[in-house]
Amino acid sequence: MTVIRVGSSHAGYDVLVGPVEAGIDRIRDLAAGTTPVLVTEPRVFALHGAAIVSALGADPLFVPSGEAAKDWDQLHELLEQFARLNVGRRTPVVALGGGSVGDLAGLAASLFKRGCPIIHVPTTLLSQADSAIGGKTAIDVFGEKNLVGTFHQPALVVADPAMLDTLDQRQVRSGYAEIVKYGLIGDPTFFAWCEANGRGLLAGHPDLRLHAITTAIRSKARLVEGDISDRSGQRALLNLGHSFAHAIEAEAGIGSLLHGEAVALGLTLAYRLSAETGIAPASDAERVAAHFASVGLPTRLAEVGLANRGAILTERIGRDKKNTGSSQVLVLARGIGRAFIDDSVDPRHLADFLNRST
Repeated sequence: MTVIRVGSSHAGYDVLVGPVEAGIDRIRDLAAGTTPVLVTEPRVFALHGAAIVSALGADPLFVPSGEAAKDWDQLHELLEQFARLNVGRRTPVVALGGGSVGDLAGLAASLFKRGCPIIHVPTTLLSQADSAIGGKTAIDVFGEKNLVGTFHQPALVVADPAMLDTLDQRQVRSGYAEIVKYGLIGDPTFFAWCEANGRGLLAGHPDLRLHAITTAIRSKARLVEGDISDRSGQRALLNLGHSFAHAIEAEAGIGSLLHGEAVALGLTLAYRLSAETGIAPASDAERVAAHFASVGLPTRLAEVGLANRGAILTERIGRDKKNTGSSQVLVLARGIGRAFIDDSVDPRHLADFLNRST
């Protein structure tokens, strides 16, 4: 079992990477005599839930799979179930599933009685390497991705890489995009490792998956520790590619693309824009696109049916949460592993660039 601490010793939490059975005692300790609530979706429960419910005596609550879980109705229904069970402020809510389950359960836990502990047991590569860490919660509303949410740090995260064996290849590729992101933000050596080992990771090599997951978690821990609420700029680097990705997801129709598919395309666009404006070497942008294409992830807007949508995508990017006042803020890069925040992008140039990136 690998233990990674996120935050300070007093205000932080542990991420346990290893067999879920090894985390059960920690969950019991956090429950402190209460009965945990398990939030999951039916397919995941059928694969992994019975043993957890048996070990914890938890009450299972079911939500839809994927982005369908992240809406007002599902949030209302989950809160109603918390009230029915008389969940207390010390009762752990255990989120068993991918990023959507974690986002919804975390938001509900943050709101109910002004906050209950949330414990994440992520079951996808994307959630184990990225979304379960950092405390962001959200639902999709008004046609926008993650528009309503809170910051609610987990009490514990238990990431069991063996659970990934049940994922289909599309889900694994989606999660892999978020892993590559960490190399592109600030670790060129790790990006080179991904270029050399990505296919083996996707094929299921356990040592490669473990290394990738722990590297991503440690990278995210460093970025979020000093910027828990995403306001100082340090944590904003995690949004490399995401302004593009969220606009792409919204324009394509929330749920029609997996998040990591949109992220791979968004990262490619961020590097291509950086190269076009002379900020980054063109060869670095080519490396990013070539790597994602080599593992079957999209690198062109036409591949996801969004050719010649530059104006509408730019408008959607203009509504991104990172923007301040009239400034349009993007995370770009000066090269592999050299991400930075840029508020000087001309929207007209951006729209033209996106129309040409097909």
